[in-house]
Amino acid sequence: MVGVAVIGAGYWGPNLVRNVQATPELRLATLCDLDVERARGVLGRYSTVRVTSSLDEVLADPEVEAVAVATPAATHLPVALAALEAGKHVLVEKPLASSYADGLKLVTAAEERGLTLMLDHTFCYTPVVRRLRDLVRGGELGDIQYIDSVRINLGLVQPDIDVLWDLAPHDLSILDSILPDDVHPVAVAAHGSDPAGVGRACVAYMSVRLSNGAIAHAHVNWLSPTKIRSMIVGGSSRTAVWNDLDPTQPLAVYDRGIERPDDESVRVSYRIGDMVAPALPGGEALRGVMAEFAASIIEKRAPLTDGRSGLRVLAQLEAASASLAAGGTFVPLTDVNGGAL
Repeated sequence: MVGVAVIGAGYWGPNLVRNVQATPELRLATLCDLDVERARGVLGRYSTVRVTSSLDEVLADPEVEAVAVATPAATHLPVALAALEAGKHVLVEKPLASSYADGLKLVTAAEERGLTLMLDHTFCYTPVVRRLRDLVRGGELGDIQYIDSVRINLGLVQPDIDVLWDLAPHDLSILDSILPDDVHPVAVAAHGSDPAGVGRACVAYMSVRLSNGAIAHAHVNWLSPTKIRSMIVGGSSRTAVWNDLDPTQPLAVYDRGIERPDDESVRVSYRIGDMVAPALPGGEALRGVMAEFAASIIEKRAPLTDGRSGLRVLAQLEAASASLAAGGTFVPLTDVNGGAL
């Protein structure tokens, strides 16, 4: 069993605690939070798990082989870097860091020491996204023609980041997970507005140009009175439609679309085929995150959502911010990090 310390007992920390304790390959050794009483409240009065407010104490403990970081994004670099320098494997919440440069420091530190650095891109471990990944990478949808994602609700307005940095990492991490190896983002454009006057974009539209000529689009919004979480992945053969709020049929695959006929006198023809709703397994996505974290440590391999995947998400977020400041023009990703992703 891998000894794990959870750093942070706030909004997401209790979920990490619960799922570490439910993963047979992991053992929760310590819960660390500046508010010790809050940490004790998360564990319950009869828990034997150690509680501390000292990160140094956690990192000096030989029983702690890995840490799961659930602190504010601005602290990810110092906390995760200290853990890596102490020889600990690290699972960190999104985003990896506050900038691409800071994220690269973490990836380099992990790679130099042969340690696991993993992002908790939770949606990538849901049964729906795993099936989408299989459909796309297995070729069942054909060539990717477009991806359209909507993630809107009456959300918590963050004090230090805009809606793109708050919500778009989910969509970008899903995109990174499902795309075939020969297709990748090459440029990003973003438009946003601040109708609520909060000092940062709270409604935004982000377009990602892909290397095969297709485009992926994400709409994120803190101000919508209704909650929508959906994604359409359009292929040349079939189209997958994911409605995350439909518990009975979250994923549907349509054999319908437009085709170019052999008869040059006819511009297009329409294919009207069946709709299939794949059966999906149950289970909590965060449980899959913890299982992957444990397996990557034990098997000494890169996890599905490794540090490099976090860097690719950061590069696109920085490009989106640059585009937003420039009035919505496409920003090549090579302009963000000095080289191709």
